[in-house]
Amino acid sequence: VQLQASGGGSVQAGGSLSLSCAAAGFTFDEYTVGWFRQAPGKEREGLACFNNNDDTTYYVDSLKGRFTISSDSAKTTVYLQMNSLNPEDTAIYYCAADSAYYCGNYNGLQAFEPDYWGQGTLVTVSS
Repeated sequence: VQLQASGGGSVQAGGSLSLSCAAAGFTFDEYTVGWFRQAPGKEREGLACFNNNDDTTYYVDSLKGRFTISSDSAKTTVYLQMNSLNPEDTAIYYCAADSAYYCGNYNGLQAFEPDYWGQGTLVTVSS
């Protein structure tokens, strides 16, 4: 059982990337999947999450309109579409899955305690 994050790479400012978080050995049906990132010298921050039990989403305010989180119908992969990237988005991006958490505007990702973490995928945005 593991999560496999992929899709990172290098892009110029203003470009887009789509990250994938694939479940191996299980499905996301009863999991909330969150995307996080950690930039050099900074703490890890939560970005967005997808509640697979009812297909609802949550985004941190600073990312609304640029990033979109979604899941495939088979509940095996959660995506993070990132548009209008800027150098401040440079970071290692991680996905994680929590079977006992529901994220929403009232709680965000603050109490997210995942059962599984992906290995991280590097996103580099050049100016």
